[in-house]
Parts: sequence; C-alpha cells; structure tokens
Amino acid sequence: MRDVIIVGGGPAGLSAALILGRCRRRVLLIDSGHPRNAVTPHMHGFLGRDGRPPGDLREEGRRELAAYDTVEIWDGRVADAVVAPDGFQVVMDDQRREKGRRMILATGLRTDLPPIEGFSEFWGHGVHHCPYCDGYENRDRPLAIYGPGEAGKGLALELTAWSRDLTLCTDGPSGFDAPERDRLARNGIRIEERAVARLEGEDGRFARVRLRDGGALAFGALFFVTGPCIPSRLVERLGCDLSRKGTVPTGDYEETNVPGLYVAGDASRRVQLAIVAAAEGAMAAFAINTELLRDDTR
Repeated sequence: MRDVIIVGGGPAGLSAALILGRCRRRVLLIDSGHPRNAVTPHMHGFLGRDGRPPGDLREEGRRELAAYDTVEIWDGRVADAVVAPDGFQVVMDDQRREKGRRMILATGLRTDLPPIEGFSEFWGHGVHHCPYCDGYENRDRPLAIYGPGEAGKGLALELTAWSRDLTLCTDGPSGFDAPERDRLARNGIRIEERAVARLEGEDGRFARVRLRDGGALAFGALFFVTGPCIPSRLVERLGCDLSRKGTVPTGDYEETNVPGLYVAGDASRRVQLAIVAAAEGAMAAFAINTELLRDDTR
C-alpha cells in the first residue's frame, strides 16, 4: 500500500512527487511517456525555464526524484483505476497492480486537431492553439486564426495583443452580423469565409492556407480554436464530475468530488500552462500530506 499514487509524469505529477518525497511519503509515479506537449520544441512562460525544450523538465525532474528513496517511478500505461475500500487501485497494461491511500491524476488532456490535411503535420511547427505559449515568438507576423463563429472571433481579438495583421478563417459562412463584422474590422481583423482545403508548408513548417477554390493565403503562423477538452478515461472511470468544457472542477487544493482523489494539471479547472500545472501538483501534494498526517495522528 503506497501513500499516494500519481498518474502522469509531466510538470504536475513530478512536482507533486517531489513535495511528497520530501515529506517521506511512499509514492508511486506512473508515466506513459506520451505528454501533450511532445511536439512542442520549446516551453514558454515557465520562470527559469523559458525557451527550454519541455522534455528537459521531465528528465531533470526524474533525476531529482531519484534522490528520494520513498519515490518509485513506473513507466507504462494505466489500463484501469478503481476506488477501493481503503483508497485506490490501479492496474497497468502489463497487469501490474498497486494500491494507494490517495491518488493524483496528472494525466493532462488530449488535443483533437481539426480534420483538415496539414494540421497534424505542422502541429507545433507554425500551427498552435495557445497565444500565451507561442504568441510572442510570432509577434507582428501575419497570422491566421482558424475557427468558426464566436470562438474564432474571440481568439482573433485575443491575438491583437501579439499582432495587428490577422485573418480569421471561418471555413465557410461566418454568420457574423453587422456589429460583429464592424468590431473585427475596427481591430484590423480580416474575415476569410472561403472553405479551407488544407494547410501547406515549407521546410517542415506551416506557410499557407490552401482554399478549396484554389486560392492560397500566406501566413507566418496559424492559431486554431480547440474543441471540448478530452480528459483521460480514468477521470470518468473514477467518478469525477466534469465541467461543460470537459475539465474537472476542483477545490482550492485540487481536490475533486471523489474523496481522496485529486486532479492537477491541464485536466483541472485553471489555465493550461506548464508553470500552473507544477503549482497545482505542489498544492495537491501539500493537501494530501496534511490529510495523511491527520489520519495517522488521530
């Protein structure tokens, strides 16, 4: 029986494991090795690590955890997780099983790309979804925004902080009324309503939007509107509530509606930045250690 099982070896999971290891808790960290930001060349907005490859954080975090003999790491995928009478039980793909008194899900989210040729090819290489992560590197460049309706309009207006050369590609009739069109025009945002055929690039990086009528528009980068968040299947398997956006509503210290279960990182309710995920992991670890101390000294 471990004190804590952590599923997910990104910033949230590593941070939680570090805090709990320093509290001398028996911790099992399980990492599938498939992070959401695997295609991202550089991580931004993380104080002290701005511009570093995201894989560096994972490698350094694992090296630091090796100093704590109560922390163990399993590489692999969790096939199932259930609430047990005395905590939680996980079952690995290779049938290894383990129990823990508490659990942290730090599994992140899945990003579903638009079903258009070129999105997966250039994802992370000129095609992005987060202005806070990649807006600065594309400042003052001609930018495309891909997304229909209100969501596309909102992202286009948000990107005016980074560029004033913006084109909103709605991939068909936008449905905007006159006041909406006027607001976009006043902010220098063009509306392109022709259907999109595919994205094209040069030297492995996105370069243009090819339209179905044969026309093409050149851009420095493209930002797209993401669909609903798709959490790990374990979130629903364990009975977590979900918000309309597909994230897990959590309390001040990342606790969920399931007693003893915490969710930290992109799958929780806060903004999806690596530095925030690390902070959430630390907060969840603090709360869990406090709970265990209370239980053990009662």
